[in-house]
Amino acid sequence: MPENPIARRSLLRTAAAGAAALPLAATADAAAADATSPARPGSPGGTGPVFRWLGTAGWRIEGAGKNVLFDPYITRFDTGLFKSPFNSATPLTVDGGLVDRHAGKPDLILVSHSHWDHINDVPHLAAGSTAPVVGTATTCHLLRAMGVPASRLVVVKGGEVLDFGYCVVEVVAGLHSRNAEYRYFAPGTLTAPPAAPPATIADLPEGDTLAFQIRFGDGPSAFLMGASDFVARNLTGLRPDVAMVAVQSSSSTHRYAERLLTALDLPRTVVPVHWDNFEVPLADPAVRDPGADLDGLVARIRRHSPRTRVIVPEHLAPLRF
Repeated sequence: MPENPIARRSLLRTAAAGAAALPLAATADAAAADATSPARPGSPGGTGPVFRWLGTAGWRIEGAGKNVLFDPYITRFDTGLFKSPFNSATPLTVDGGLVDRHAGKPDLILVSHSHWDHINDVPHLAAGSTAPVVGTATTCHLLRAMGVPASRLVVVKGGEVLDFGYCVVEVVAGLHSRNAEYRYFAPGTLTAPPAAPPATIADLPEGDTLAFQIRFGDGPSAFLMGASDFVARNLTGLRPDVAMVAVQSSSSTHRYAERLLTALDLPRTVVPVHWDNFEVPLADPAVRDPGADLDGLVARIRRHSPRTRVIVPEHLAPLRF
């Protein structure tokens, strides 16, 4: 368990303060727009997959008649993380009706790592579907203990390119973000399912961290991060059209934005995520974390890659790229 008292945002989150979604077109002129100004979401009449931000790092991606979820955390219960004192013994709870309403019935679930704000709602979603769940060995051990059948769990390490027919998913080995003391909440891995189902947030170790790149047919490729660190060499050749970038909570990672953009070959569109307060209800507009600095991240992106379009999403707003 982490030591107490724990300063808010010193644990696990990759976050930065946010604002409303911008219109969708990756152009050089658009890079000069104010990323925090109100604007309309993507046109419902567009083509290609529809992306809906579920808050934190989560996404609902609908394409080719399928529903793919990445790190869906919708229950958003209070742990004291944002208003202190933080309670690492907070029980895991799931609001099934709320989760179903916003996530829908999944055909595929991708999990970056095993902290509660990424994995908590996955067992419920898996129970209501036949979706495969893709994650690390630790993630799959935990989910097995939480009732997900072993036959539905897909263990990956990074480097795999998985063809699901309607989409192709490339798995990327990554790293979890670090706080100002170069640490993070609940590190560790599992080599087998725990003897008892996880009951509190402290029962969910990080268990290594993944990123994923997904493409539906000839549509845009989207790089999905669940935490704000990476291995640059692992990103070589990905060249995503859109990068959902987790925003760092400290400066512990050297030149995070610049190195990440370079490794991804300067994506034409970047969507910052994991900047909202994920302990208040999933709402529109998203509630900012006052300890975050989204504007600083956006400024660094624009200095380093002026042609990159930055879109700050809003909860559940449909986006097409």
